[in-house]
This record gives sequence, C-alpha cells and structure tokens, in this order.
Amino acid sequence: MAGLDKRVASYAMALEGLRDGMTVLAGGFGLCGIPENLIAEIRRRQVRNLTVVSNNCGIDGFGLGLLLENRQIRKMIASYVGENALFEKQLLSGELEVELKPQGSLAEKLRAGGAGIPAFYTATGYGTPVAEGKETRQFGARHYLLEPAIQGDFAIIKGWKADWYGNIIYRHTAQNFNPLMATAARITVAEVEEIVPPGELDPAHIHTPGIYVHRLIQGHFEKRIEKKTLLQGAADADS
Repeated sequence: MAGLDKRVASYAMALEGLRDGMTVLAGGFGLCGIPENLIAEIRRRQVRNLTVVSNNCGIDGFGLGLLLENRQIRKMIASYVGENALFEKQLLSGELEVELKPQGSLAEKLRAGGAGIPAFYTATGYGTPVAEGKETRQFGARHYLLEPAIQGDFAIIKGWKADWYGNIIYRHTAQNFNPLMATAARITVAEVEEIVPPGELDPAHIHTPGIYVHRLIQGHFEKRIEKKTLLQGAADADS
C-alpha cells in the first residue's frame, strides 16, 4: 500500500495549528542539526507563552535564541544553557521559567514519551535538587527517582534526506535529539536538505520512519558553527 505524501509547500503550512501556550520539542544539539527555518517561522508567527523542550536554547541571535529575544518562550526544559547570555539573564530575573534536566534523563523522558511509557525510575539525580518533589524508591541497594515522560504538541526536527513519505536519514551527529523528538509529539514537522522520490532510500539506513512524521518541507540552511577551533598551523594559514 502506498504511503501518504507528507510534503508541504510552505513553512506557514508546516506549522499550521501552532498556538499560544503549546509545548514544542526542538531537535538539535548546540547549533548542530537544529531546525533553523522552522524556528524562524515560529518567530514570524508571534506565538507566545510556549514551553520549549530542547537540549539547549541556541545562542544569542540564532536558533532558539531568536525566540528568547522575542519573549515567546515562557518555560524552557533543557540540559544545558551555557552559551546563551540572554537565557541566563531571563532566568536570573525570573522572566523565564527553567527546568534543568540531566542530559541522559532528558533523552530518556523523550524516548519514554514516544514509546507511550508514562514514567520511569532512574538513579541519576537522586540525593540532589533534581529529586525535589519526586517519588523515590529503592531497588536492591540503590535509590531511584521517578521521572515523568515528556510529550509535546509539536516537534520540529531537522534531517539530511527524506522521501515523500517522511522517512528520514540524519547526517552524523545531527541525529542527536532529533529522532527522539520525532516520536514524542502530536504533530511532527521535519525540514530536510533533500527530498527524494519513494524507493530511493535504503530502508536499512532510515533513522526515523515516516509513520512519526506528519509534515515535511525542504529548506536551505545556514549551518552556523558555534565555536571554530583551528590547529595553530591551520590558523596561521587561515590568517
């Protein structure tokens, strides 16, 4: 049986239905594999009071940092915030609600959400402020805390190549949080560098099956480098 063609013609169509107060799962790690054009469309739409779940919040002036600048994020659930001065400022002023999670716990909360598992026990964070207010339990000699799963209204992800049906391949470390986000939302929107006809992708190489993807668009990407580090010889040649 033929699959459904997931392609949409515009970014406005890709994020149709996104409203104030929703929870958005955003793939990427630092600036690697971020859905930069979908983020720009969220800014253009001026939706407010969003809860955003992502490993981090971009940098000043790019990625999710654009939504911070525009005061569109009410709450951020993340594992790392160190590269964004505005994030720090809004956190310390109380303007932005922040829920910090250990990186592995954040990943597992998303995986569980995608698998329909409501919560899971983990030893990570036991005995620290992360455990405050959470149910704890002892298994064997170790103590564990109960972490609820995460699910979102929209997931915005970035892939390398996809077919019309939304089967996606990621390139190298751009896999990061993107496959997890794709499974854990009511509506998953993917932007990719190339869309090919059905049958051109090796099924064994597909990372996210199209059943998880609802809308698909081909974009052009700036792909900024967050930090550029050169060997001394290469730096001299570059100057």
